[in-house]
Amino acid sequence: METTTDGTWDSLPVKLNERILQTIDELKFTHMTPVQSACIPLFMRNKDVAAEAVTGSGKTLAFVIPIIELLLKREEKLKKMQVGALVVTPTRELALQISEVMEKFIQKFPQFTQILLIGGTNPIEDVEKFKDQGANIVIATPGRLEDMFRRKSDGLDLASSVKSLDVLVLDEADRLLDMGFEASLNTILGYLPKQRRTGLFSATQTQELEKLVRAGLRNPVRITVKEKGVAATSSQKTPARLSNYYTICRSENKFNSLVTFLRQHKHEKNLVFFSTCACVEFYGRALETLVKKVTVHCIHGKMKNKRNKIFADFRALKSGILVCTDVMARGIDIPDVNWVLQYDPPSSASAFVHRCGRTARIGNQGNALVFLLPMEESYVNFLAINQKCPLQKMPPVSDVVDVLPKVKAMCLADRAMFDRSMRAFVSYVQAYAKHECSLIFRIKDLDFSSLARGFALLRLPKMPELRGKTFPDFIETTIDTETIRYKDKSRQKQRKKMLAELKDKIPFPKKHFIKNEAWSKQKTKKNRRKKMSAKRKHDEGSDVEDEDMNELLDDTRLLKKLKKGQISEEDFEKQITKEGDERGRRVVNHRMLF
Repeated sequence: METTTDGTWDSLPVKLNERILQTIDELKFTHMTPVQSACIPLFMRNKDVAAEAVTGSGKTLAFVIPIIELLLKREEKLKKMQVGALVVTPTRELALQISEVMEKFIQKFPQFTQILLIGGTNPIEDVEKFKDQGANIVIATPGRLEDMFRRKSDGLDLASSVKSLDVLVLDEADRLLDMGFEASLNTILGYLPKQRRTGLFSATQTQELEKLVRAGLRNPVRITVKEKGVAATSSQKTPARLSNYYTICRSENKFNSLVTFLRQHKHEKNLVFFSTCACVEFYGRALETLVKKVTVHCIHGKMKNKRNKIFADFRALKSGILVCTDVMARGIDIPDVNWVLQYDPPSSASAFVHRCGRTARIGNQGNALVFLLPMEESYVNFLAINQKCPLQKMPPVSDVVDVLPKVKAMCLADRAMFDRSMRAFVSYVQAYAKHECSLIFRIKDLDFSSLARGFALLRLPKMPELRGKTFPDFIETTIDTETIRYKDKSRQKQRKKMLAELKDKIPFPKKHFIKNEAWSKQKTKKNRRKKMSAKRKHDEGSDVEDEDMNELLDDTRLLKKLKKGQISEEDFEKQITKEGDERGRRVVNHRMLF
């Protein structure tokens, strides 16, 4: 099914509850988006739905409203511990966002309770909260939800609670599979009743997703929602009001260009994507110092308890910078984002689309810019063909100032910053080597000297990718990096203690291992016998000549032939006698010489 229309909420073929319409009015959603007008009637008519729509198209309301409508229409009202609806989503930020939207609607329906089950919190607290308050609607990430199903010993029988389930929603379903949650999803689906309504929402369609559709949905209605003004033959995956740009710059100028751009747009709300957590830690700290009078937040997947607060704080800002990894690329709705800046292209082309989709949401204007190295420019054509995502070339950022000396000074002033720079460089190179589009992003094309200058490195790290190579264009600092101290006094004290302990340790002598030869290269048995006989001669001080040894071997061979019946006793005697006579003559001649 395809739709390119939207309309007022009154134009729906099914009537919505008055209190739901009041909430919609309070939230100032005057018109439905295409995905909402397509999904809500189908869901409310008890159809399974598999919806593909561009990111930022209003998918959350497309399942939140039907969930409440379906629970209201139940013949038997839900009890405290009965779960009527379950929403599974890949990240805790997205789960938190869905929970906030759901809360606004169920405020007018006190008979329903909801619970948020995500990582970063104590699971025992979640168990106690569920037991005390109950939950008719569960919004969860797969890992924590799977864990809750195993908490029967703690007094929570979630498997029994979900027997009353009416609706299951898998939001950002393709991302659920990308992040390796397939096993968890299969476990979760095993606990759920087969007679249920299922909605599957995603921005991209993959083969793995198709398998999930077949496994989890019963005769689903497939919905593909397109932007207005996009031709039917096209399948552009980014919002129509998104201006998508790219710019070309060398590795050593990339960070300078980013800092200058952010200084020029400091009164706006900007997201900056990096490829790794270590890059976020390093460059995020640098931006805090270099872009003055702007709030800079950092968020990545390795942060545990801080992520929810950082996300909430940035959403509330009118202007600021959020430095992040792809943990923020999916489904996250941050109001009024002006620019999405991709310092590093993501490891997969589909992630590029989702990053861009953090701006130009629900019909608003937005901008996205990706920084590419000169040898990566063919990625632009790849995106246009592979992801139907056209990009316009932006001229290089003007009035660029070199800030890298300041970053070097930060590394010299604090060992923590120096450590971050080294980890960021290593993680970037490793991520680059694993890029999905390996024909364009080739590690052998990287200019490591230019790259190291772009990371403001004081020296190059020891890593396999650099082994055996020389970099005359990179000048290391003359300062001994081992003398750089931590600003944090407790960390410096700990480091001094560790160094002292290492110094006091008695070094063990290195063992010299003899490398084994392959079986194919080992000596023959004959050669081994010769070595052994030579050893015996040496050990016993034997004066047996090589000639005598050969005669002895000949006699042994004759004896073996006799035992095997290959020669007769008469032949054996003749040959032994003949050899004995010859041996005697050689001995006489030998004595005559002396």
